[in-house]
Amino acid sequence: MEFVVKNTKAPAIKAATLVLPVGEDLVLGTTAQSVDAASAGAIATVLKRGDLQGKPGQTLLLQQLSGIKAERVLLVGTGKADELDNRQWRKVVTAVTGALKNLGGNDAALALQDVQIKGRDAYARTRILVEVLAGGQYVFDRFKSKKADARPLSRITLLSDKAEQAQVEQAANHAQAITTGMNFARDLGNLPPNVCHPSYIAEQARQLGKDFKGLKIEVLDEKKLRELGAGSFLAVSQGSDQPGCIVVMQYNGGKKGEQPYALVGKGITFDTGGISLKPGLGMDEMKYDMCGAASVLGTFRAALELQLPINLVGVLACAENMPSGGATRPGDIVTTLSGQTVEILNTDAEGRLVLCDALTYVERFKPRAVIDVATLTGACIVALGSQTSGLMSNDEELARQLLGAGQNADDRAWQLPLFDEYQEQLDSPFADIANIGGPKAGTITAACFLSRFTKAYAWAHLDIAGTAWISGGKEKGATGRPVPLLTQYLLDRVE
Repeated sequence: MEFVVKNTKAPAIKAATLVLPVGEDLVLGTTAQSVDAASAGAIATVLKRGDLQGKPGQTLLLQQLSGIKAERVLLVGTGKADELDNRQWRKVVTAVTGALKNLGGNDAALALQDVQIKGRDAYARTRILVEVLAGGQYVFDRFKSKKADARPLSRITLLSDKAEQAQVEQAANHAQAITTGMNFARDLGNLPPNVCHPSYIAEQARQLGKDFKGLKIEVLDEKKLRELGAGSFLAVSQGSDQPGCIVVMQYNGGKKGEQPYALVGKGITFDTGGISLKPGLGMDEMKYDMCGAASVLGTFRAALELQLPINLVGVLACAENMPSGGATRPGDIVTTLSGQTVEILNTDAEGRLVLCDALTYVERFKPRAVIDVATLTGACIVALGSQTSGLMSNDEELARQLLGAGQNADDRAWQLPLFDEYQEQLDSPFADIANIGGPKAGTITAACFLSRFTKAYAWAHLDIAGTAWISGGKEKGATGRPVPLLTQYLLDRVE
């Protein structure tokens, strides 16, 4: 979908559909007033009849109004002017997206520049607008014998005041890149595990390196990982016939020699739990256990689309966790790439086993900051539900930056503590550390485990178990989060 920003009078814009806002008080903004005047009061007449109350997300279609160039006008309710926030704004834009899908014509013009959102400027308003509109076009029908009908809507014009035009254009540009990255991540997450295995993720990274200049890809196979001493990673991958790998991505868009920022993603392409086998019900959703790696790839895609002037490293720890005669057993002790030993009490706590070696490996790039992203614990879903990602960090400044990025991108995280008392739950009588800390504070103790391998740099951990996918039912699927948060973090570093 193409987005174009224009400083044009609404009555003069030629489009299949012109979208106008109506508040709950039924007072029209300046732009809607101009259309109403051009159409001899047609909008005011409809509102007097009570056909639209202006509640958030309500829509009303008007056909062939005289005096304007658009073929039809779609009125959308925006609620009370002083109550419109991010959540309500998403509801409004989602309603517009749904209405436009059911209309003819291949274009639409949105005259929503008069809408004000609490605590948000024109840039933020437009970012959400374009992300919702573009994301609403997403369809995953690769494995359907009957494909979804082609959608005629291919061009959206955003009307803007001249004073805000530069902000709106920048926001639309950023939002399109972010949505492209989100959809890339969603595609990877939605693919079945017989297609999207570790080697497939490596192939996708290589293709990204071919599509964009400045991106270098290296794939560490199991032989190389064995030579390096990544015993913790190999303890997970050894149970599968699909070979595991660590994918290393380097994008040098910044100054030569400038320290990079690093993103590390958990890429468990299918998680049976290993010998600590999961229950069968719902196990199909364990294909989403690679959404951390997918979101890192999606963020790289967004950064590359925008050609951000930043140095960036990505490390994807990709493996299948399968039960077999060669699989790791509960009670096994392995030596990590850092030299620390781990007693594996539960093979279903495998994400931290692949991540710890990836976090050690990333040290060699001398990163300014490292963020790992993982669908790590069910405990995070219990704590925060599906709305908010869990955040833990060994650096308060980094945590503050990520929380701020999440707030600005409307892809929020919530910080949980990493007090030393939690570390004691990982004590092992036989090794340096156990891979689980018991039933209490499971999200925190998982991060405590990872923190043992991040002492050389500023580090933050995002647990996206609740936010990376929608579970169960017809709406089941990958969300593409936290690509908006991560991309916003990188945008903030560039600024």
